[in-house]
Formats: sequence, structure tokens, C-alpha cells
Amino acid sequence: MRKRTISLVLGSGGARGLAHIGVIRWLEEHGCEIKSISGCSMGALVGGIHATGKLDEYERWARRITKRDMLALMDLSFGMDGLIKGDRLIDTLRDVVGEERIENLPISFTAVAANISRRKEVWIRKGPLFDAIKASIALPLVFKPVVVNGEDIIDGGILNPVPIAPTFGDLNDFTIAVNLCAPPVKGAEIKAGKHDGDNGSGVSHAVTEFIGSMTDKIAQKRKDIRAYDILYKSFDAMQGSIARQKIAAYPPDAVLDIPINLCGLMDFDKAAPIIEHGYKLAGERLPKVFSAR
Repeated sequence: MRKRTISLVLGSGGARGLAHIGVIRWLEEHGCEIKSISGCSMGALVGGIHATGKLDEYERWARRITKRDMLALMDLSFGMDGLIKGDRLIDTLRDVVGEERIENLPISFTAVAANISRRKEVWIRKGPLFDAIKASIALPLVFKPVVVNGEDIIDGGILNPVPIAPTFGDLNDFTIAVNLCAPPVKGAEIKAGKHDGDNGSGVSHAVTEFIGSMTDKIAQKRKDIRAYDILYKSFDAMQGSIARQKIAAYPPDAVLDIPINLCGLMDFDKAAPIIEHGYKLAGERLPKVFSAR
């Protein structure tokens, strides 16, 4: 029996994007072939890694992440242009999946970012994969922007948190969009993470010292961090509004809605239950979509 071919749209939404892994797992297990991926921010990260064929390795790494690991990876800078440099995190991810070029991937892939200088979307379809991912995840005041030809490239969720348009030319059976900015659902909050190992990513003594060295600086910047928290919530609200407009304008065959209150933007230590949520949601929604054809 021929596999269903899928154009997969993976949206923006921080740690909620780990649910993309669960959706991909369900599709693979139920007779579907993902032929193209359009991803924004965390969707570009997960989608790009899947396109390299190394999602298993990334998932194992993600499931072991603790709050301590995240702090070590974040390269806190408290600068005016970004709370997180991102180099340490990107370098770690590059170690997980290796160096790849988008045009050499076996799956058609588009990373969506935003050129804030020109106020327009940027569709990245060639060049180094991780350069594209770094640009797509550059959330303002969190990560420093990526500068290309003197222009600032930032998180694509600013303009298009559910990038359906890059799939318009696809000739696949279904277009499935995962929206990480759906309205809140009562009781949806994930309370705590479950890790595959207490400290599987191997936080070293040097990392422990790094965390200790940051303690005073973090304490001094509590008000700044509170301001960032307000920014996150404002950004989520903005993305939710844009996502609804994009989905209404360009309705895909199926939309998998992840509620905005599932977890916090930076709750990457809750990988296991977030992944499981994506898998379960796909199982509840997609069989009905497939059987309708």
C-alpha cells in the first residue's frame, strides 16, 4: 500500500515545539511519508533535525535535559540585544546532528525567519542548516539577532508563526500544520518534567562552577528577567493572533492545536510529557482526517 505523502508545517512556540517530535513519530508509525517541512523557530529546529535523519539522537538528548543543563547552555549575557548569545546551545546541537546543507537534505526543507530591517519573511532553502536554524530561533531580546549583509534576521514567528505558504507548491496528499499558539485549555499545564537519567547530558564540574558564577548576576537581574517574562507572554499573544489569521487565510488539511498554556516558553526540561502530548494529539485528530478522503 502506498504511503500517504505529507507536507508538514511546524510552528513557533519555544519548548512547546518539542510536541513536533511526537507528531512526527505518530506519522512515521502510521503509514505516512513526510516529503516536505516548513518550519519556524522551534519548528525549524525539530524539522531540520528530522530532515537530517537524526531525530532519534536529538530526542534522546532532549529527554535528558534538566534545568541546570539549560542554564549552562544558554550563555546568559544580559545585554541590550539579547539575554542569550545562543552560541553554546547551537554548538551543542551541531555536535548532535553534524554539519548539513539544506539543499542536500533528503526532505524538502524551508526555515522561516524574519528580516526586521526590511519587515518581511525570509524563506531559507539553501545553505548551512544550522545557520538557518539559528536565524529562525533568534527571538528578540532572548537570542541575539543573526546579521546577514548588515541586516538583522530574527525569529520568523514575529511575522508568521505557522508558515503554511512555503508548502503551496507541494504535490503531497495532505498538508498538516502544528500550531503551538492555540488558545489555553483548562488543565493542560504540564507540572513537571520526567528525565531519562538524572543528569544524562553530563554536566561537568566546570559547568557547575559556571552556574555558580552566574548566581549573583542572576539575582541582580531579577527585575530584568521579570520584564523578559512579560515579553514572552506578549510575544505568545501576538503569535496566537497571527497564527489564527494565517490558518484562516490558508487552511491546511489538518491543524493540530497545542494550547499556549501547555508549558512555558523555556520549559525544555519537560521534554518527555511534551513529546507525548504531540503524539497523543496526532493520534486523536489525524485518523479522522485521513479516513475522510
